[in-house]
Amino acid sequence: MLDDMNELANKTFIITGANTGIGKITATELAREGAHVILACRSKDKTEPVIDEIKRTTGNSNVEFVAVDLSDLGSVRACAESLLARDIPIHGLINNAGMAGQRGLTKDGFELTFATNHLGHYLFTRLLLDRIKKTGGARIINVSSTAHYSVKGIDWGALKEKTRSVTGMHEYAVSKLSNVLFTKELARRLDGSAVTTYAVHPGVAATDVWRKVPRPFRWIMKKFMITPEQGAAASIRCKEKKPNHLADDAELARELWQKSAEWTGLSA
Repeated sequence: MLDDMNELANKTFIITGANTGIGKITATELAREGAHVILACRSKDKTEPVIDEIKRTTGNSNVEFVAVDLSDLGSVRACAESLLARDIPIHGLINNAGMAGQRGLTKDGFELTFATNHLGHYLFTRLLLDRIKKTGGARIINVSSTAHYSVKGIDWGALKEKTRSVTGMHEYAVSKLSNVLFTKELARRLDGSAVTTYAVHPGVAATDVWRKVPRPFRWIMKKFMITPEQGAAASIRCKEKKPNHLADDAELARELWQKSAEWTGLSA
């Protein structure tokens, strides 16, 4: 997907959650090819050492941090506004950030994992979309998960309640199905434009996304997972695979889009 672009040098890529795991490796590989890489993360203190490492190992100094908390819609808007104010092209947006195994309700009133993994990325993408469309041959990549195969349907009411399951894993799976549905509907709406969209399934990777799962369970789970390096390959190059049959439900994708637009204050 990314490696089919003739040259990455001086092209701008924004990667959410790029200070650890799959996002960090993806950012490093893009920087190695000479791209301008923007790491959109929550913590400046945690991200700056990663940026220093990427610059040192790749020799590319054009790597930077922008602050965004995807669980906070106000933070997402502020981040998008700051990027748009700089009048830079966006050749690639990689919506990589995610969480799993954490329970809660955001201050905006949404289930924590859904808000972080889908709704924040939906808003971020919509706000940057006009700029992305003006950039020739741009890509939007949404990092999903094989966990989305386990979902049988979406309970819309549950998305506006505190996490119901004890482990948070069902909510995680719903958020990952939402990533695929969002990608499908976005592709339909971008038909005829020069922008292409992808939902990638890196497999279940042993990254910090599982940091809130209680330690004994987390240790056992990660024993059966692939490495972050293996997972990052999906964001850079991949092979096609059929998703959960629900991901092909165009009406469900449209409904998710419309509800997401309503919840984020955007037009559908």
